[in-house]
Amino acid sequence: MSHERTIRVVAAILERDGHYLITQRRGTAVLPLMWEFPGGRVEEGEMDAHALKREVRHRLGAEIEVGKLISFVSHPYEHYVVDLFLYECALPDAADNALEPRNVNAFKWVTSSDFDQYPFTPADEASMNKLLGVG
Repeated sequence: MSHERTIRVVAAILERDGHYLITQRRGTAVLPLMWEFPGGRVEEGEMDAHALKREVRHRLGAEIEVGKLISFVSHPYEHYVVDLFLYECALPDAADNALEPRNVNAFKWVTSSDFDQYPFTPADEASMNKLLGVG
């Protein structure tokens, strides 16, 4: 299978009291209404941390602190490959209450044991399984 291009994507693992923040893609997006960790595409020449802050601000209206890289997966789709980098991030206390679904359909705080109740994008599911030691 030939893949035309590789897309670098960053995502935030935000944890609060044993719950993780996940977002649902909009109905008009590629992979509509699927769930994922908040984040998005890295632009040409952009640093991961800058892209992650920009994407979370764009999608949820919140500022985050980007920490260390905790996981990487490369997932082939039909016409491209997604290289997904997951970063441990923090949400300052004030921003925690300011989350709003700006460019996502919805967001939820869920426990890792509830992840299987949400249809995740394939790349996010691969990352999640790697983090949880499943698969």
